[in-house]
This record gives sequence, C-alpha cells and structure tokens, in this order.
Amino acid sequence: MADQYDLLVIGAGPGGYVAAIRGAQLGMKVAIVEREHMAGICSNWGCIPTKALLRSAEIYGHMGHAKDYGLTAEKFGFDLDGIVKRSRAIAAQMNNGVQFLMKKNKVDIIWGEATITKTGEVKVAASKKPIVQPQGPVPKNALGEGTYKAKNIIIATGARPRVLPGIEPDGDKIWTYFEALKPAEMPKSLVVMGSGAIGIEFASFYRSLGAEVTVIELLPQILPVEDAEISGLARKRLEKRGIKFLTEAKVAKVEKTGNGIVAHVETKDGKTQQIAGDKLISAVGVQCNIEGLGLETVGVKTERGAIVIDSYGKTNVDGIWAIGDVAGPPMLAHKAEHEAVITVEKIAGLKVHGLDKSKVPGCTYCEPQVASVGLTEAKAKEAGREIKVGRFPFVGNGKAIALGEPDGLVKTIFDAKTGELLGAHMVGAEVTELIQGFVVAMNLETTEEELIHTIFPHPTLSETMKESVLDAYGRALNI
Repeated sequence: MADQYDLLVIGAGPGGYVAAIRGAQLGMKVAIVEREHMAGICSNWGCIPTKALLRSAEIYGHMGHAKDYGLTAEKFGFDLDGIVKRSRAIAAQMNNGVQFLMKKNKVDIIWGEATITKTGEVKVAASKKPIVQPQGPVPKNALGEGTYKAKNIIIATGARPRVLPGIEPDGDKIWTYFEALKPAEMPKSLVVMGSGAIGIEFASFYRSLGAEVTVIELLPQILPVEDAEISGLARKRLEKRGIKFLTEAKVAKVEKTGNGIVAHVETKDGKTQQIAGDKLISAVGVQCNIEGLGLETVGVKTERGAIVIDSYGKTNVDGIWAIGDVAGPPMLAHKAEHEAVITVEKIAGLKVHGLDKSKVPGCTYCEPQVASVGLTEAKAKEAGREIKVGRFPFVGNGKAIALGEPDGLVKTIFDAKTGELLGAHMVGAEVTELIQGFVVAMNLETTEEELIHTIFPHPTLSETMKESVLDAYGRALNI
C-alpha cells in the first residue's frame, strides 16, 4: 500500500521546507519531495550565496578606501577562487541545515521528481538531475521512486531563469545567475541584460572587483519596481562607481566572438549600437517551474505561466495548494515562507489572515542597498490617494557620517486624511536591515502619530526613518 500522508510538499526551497516544518509542528504526518537540493534555489544559487559574494566585494571596496578611515592597506587584492569557495561552502551549510531541520521535525524526505496523478496521489520518479548532498551520498534506504498518497499536496517548485529566444545561456559566454555565482576567472568586461534585483546585484559585485560593467534595461528606469526617486538616486551612486546604464533599450541579438560577446542593442531612438564584453549575464526575470507536475491531468488552473491561487494558497482543485514563486509574483523567498505558514494553518483549520501582497518588502543588496514596502509615490497618486511625503537624507544622520556612508535617502508616504503609512522606500547603507521597521508598522496599521511618538535609539541609521516621518508633517529636526 502506498504511504499515506496528511501533507505532501513538492519542492524543498524556502516555501516548501517551511511548509513541511509548520505541518509537523501542527501534528501532521509530512513528507517533502525534492529532485535536486534541499533549501532550494534561494540558499543554493540565489539569496544566500550572492550575499556571500557581495560581502566579499564590500570588504574589498572598504579596503580600497582605508585611508578615509585613518587606516593603511597598501598591499591587498582578491582571490576569486577563494571568494567563490566561501560562497559555495555557505550554500552547502544551508543545504545541510535544512536536512537537519527535516530530521528534527520528523519530515520524510523523498528524493525524485513528483507528478500529481490524481487528487491526493503523487508519483515520484528518479530525478533527472544530480542530487546535491553536501553531507555525502543519499542513503540507500532513503525514500524515492514510488506512489504516495496525501490528504493535501502543496506545490512549491519555484522558478528558473527566463530564457530569451536567440540569447540562450551556454554556460560559457552567456551566463545566468548559476554561472555568475561561480566564475572560473574574473571577466574584464561584462554586459548585464536586465536591471532588476538580480542584474543589479551582479553588476555591483563584478564592478567592485574591477570589471567594466554595462547594464541594459528595457524600461525607462533601473530597478523598475522601485519608487522612481529612489531608483534615480541608486542609479547615480552606481554610475559614480563606474557602472554604465542604457535604459529604454533592448538586446536584439548576441554575437559570440573568439574573445567574448558582442551585444547588439536597440535604443528608443531606433538606433543600434554594439557593446562588447567578455561575458553577458542574462537577468531578464524568471519563469515558474510548472511543467511535468501533472497540473493539466488534475485540472489545476494556471495563468501567465503561474499557478492561480487565492490569498491562502488554495488552487481551484480541492486538496491541492501552491506557494512561492510557482504561484506568481512577488517572487521572493520571504513571501514564499510566509505563504507556507498561511497555507498550512489554513489546511489545519486555524484562523488565519490571507497574504497581503502590499506588505511584502523588497530588497536589493547592491552598493548602495535599496529596500521598500508598500505603494510608491506614483502608485499612491494613481490610486487617487491624497498623500503626504517625507524625505530624510543620510547626510543629516550622525551614524551615517561616522560610518562614512552619507549618501542615502529614506522616503515615506502617508495618507493625508488618516495618517496611514502607505509606503516606505530607502536607498543607502544597511537599508535592507532597516525596512522591517516600516513593515511592522504597516502590519500594525500604525499612523504617523504613533511613529512620531516612538523613541528611536541614537546614534543609529534608524533615526533617518523617524526623521522622514517627521518631514512628511513639516517637523523634521535635523535638516
């Protein structure tokens, strides 16, 4: 007889493994199916290893400005192989950590590729991809091929890099983030196609280590989902570091040469220019992993390449749920984790709030960092809201000056009638660590009055947040 589970999760990325843990905490018998690596793209090839690379680049950059801090660092350099090895070791640690959590919570791991054959039934075949096991080979007695039954199935299969026809990655001269994370040698010049978070982070990393970087963006502004003012300030800082940008332009084709690539770029005025580079990174978004899951067989509805769900992760088919990237934007690990908890608690019959996408923060870990939550100024106006906007620059903050990081801005947007915080947008040092304060405030339905009456510690970068609130109401103190 096939194994019977209360919950079977397909995919062991941030959404999947968190769903499995929460299910186990609620007393369910849980299994998780994974075809390649525990912890998913995020920990193995995305969020975590990229931050390891960026940290190395950040320290290297500070070494180059040691004299600004009264220090000397006359002889320094970087070991690209060492940087990559550190990043990969951290990814392996995350992989092992998730396997430990599965064992701790008594979640069965099923290695292989899952297909939903009918409601409540999943068939697992041998994986077509090599299974990544930093701890060693998969145990011979591990669960694998077979048919498994479950009262509820959660699909958490994530997404992969989007491929443009004619500009297919080859792993050599045209890279996705997979190849960009483990370069064998440092490219002298680089073309980055796409200026979303992935593209900008890699542009920042390679520029920090000395590469000449050109970023091509189809839309009028870089970091297109961000507030235009914040995006503009980020662009100026990145350009000051030597990164070149072409906006309202597209890569029509990529020609491979003996020395690298030549990107044929069409600009908004109808002209074409050629940009040469050693490598090209394709960072034009991702597409959901919905193929081969049996969705058509069981009638799960999809739209624009993603699984359609309600705010609790429920699909149109009873007993089948979806979370994370495979269920559409925003495609962020923390959104997947939050969806996981919502969905499992809904399955368990607990009282739960559905996902509010307006309160999902976004972060880009370039230099300078960018972080945001809620409505941009333009979106608030489009929604017909009467707003008050506050701004506070880092140059007015003592901690930012002491850190040698005076370039930055915090921007807050309030409803003029109610004082509701509608959005917050930040650019500057460590803003990815600050944004959660505004996320908590929005989640608690905090108004400007409560934020103004909150004591922020001194000296901290967080004081810029309060000053921005004060500025929205004509009360800023330090500028």
